[in-house]
Amino acid sequence: MKIVAVNGSHKGKNGNTDTMVSAFLKGAREAGAETLNIFLAGKEIRPCRACKVCWFGSPGRCVIKDDMADILRLLKDADVWIWATPLYFDNISSILKVFIDRLMVIGSPYWDKDKDGECRHLTTSVLPKLMMMSNCGYPERSHFQVISHWANRYARNLGTELIGEIYTSEGALLSTKVTELLPKILDYLQVLETAGKEVVTTMRLSEITKRLLEQKFIPDQIYVQEVKHYVDSMLKG
Repeated sequence: MKIVAVNGSHKGKNGNTDTMVSAFLKGAREAGAETLNIFLAGKEIRPCRACKVCWFGSPGRCVIKDDMADILRLLKDADVWIWATPLYFDNISSILKVFIDRLMVIGSPYWDKDKDGECRHLTTSVLPKLMMMSNCGYPERSHFQVISHWANRYARNLGTELIGEIYTSEGALLSTKVTELLPKILDYLQVLETAGKEVVTTMRLSEITKRLLEQKFIPDQIYVQEVKHYVDSMLKG
């Protein structure tokens, strides 16, 4: 099995998004998978022009010459794709959205109705299963509603299956140096490793793992207070 993660964090390897993805991929490798972690922050990917040459002029090939073609080659033989992003204004990051738009090249200009009677573009091949991963600074999981809805719609429109969604609230604590919190963070990363193993072995996240991944690190009130103290300290210089 091959799992390819596309990391849409502008911070790349220094972001909390990578902390999540790296733990998940570690577990997947321990279960025997080949893994790859692609950082969009280090790539040149220009916006889609909507010229549709990839449909009608040179099918399957984009006219824009940048790093997208290399990424598509890396994605081609994967069994699972992971789209990973921090939460920005209730949605995915801008660089992940630009990448997603450029995936027009794998679609078909033909439409058809799916099993639920809704029209969608066909795809030119059977696509990998999909996972969505995100984190945010807020304490409530409700902030992921838009990303979750989008991920489910996206998987449906591609004709593939969304096999897992992992959303981490209080995501700023993933990089905490507070000694008292480190055991909880390490436990959470261990659960992410377990999630990676489960996807390799069963293509699913167990209900126990889902529940553990939804736990908060600290109570909301304490978290909000600590964020305020942090902002105050940063503004004071």
